[in-house]
Amino acid sequence: MLALLPRLRRLARALARDAADADDLCQITVEKALLARGSWQPGTRLDSWMYRIMRNAWIDTARARGRASETFVDAEAGVGIGSDGGGEARVALGEVEAAMRRLPDEQREAVALVLVEGLAYKEAAEVLDIPMGTLTSRLVRGRQALMLDLGEAA
Repeated sequence: MLALLPRLRRLARALARDAADADDLCQITVEKALLARGSWQPGTRLDSWMYRIMRNAWIDTARARGRASETFVDAEAGVGIGSDGGGEARVALGEVEAAMRRLPDEQREAVALVLVEGLAYKEAAEVLDIPMGTLTSRLVRGRQALMLDLGEAA
């Protein structure tokens, strides 16, 4: 489980759009996973199981806050985030993160799981509890929106 923490944090960042909310989401996810560890089936992917816990925790958190828009920061926040590479790399990373934040939730989840976390389409569809065709559609729309957004940013 400890080896999954960087990947969980990345997904939490994609879902929450805010570093503090992402940290809280990671903590909630690990807590819930530890409490429910008896329900994980050995031989199945631990990462997919934890991603599903995280997504459900995020949905619960957003519902509890009443309005999802209150949980997100301004689209320009975090433009300079990133420590690898030079200044150009940090700006590019910030532009990608900002573009990801502007995607609709459904597309952002699909893109984060498949393109960022590397899950297979089938696994991502299971995590999101949607048919594979729906996942594919969300990915196509998400990729197109990112390319358009990032193309305009360049």
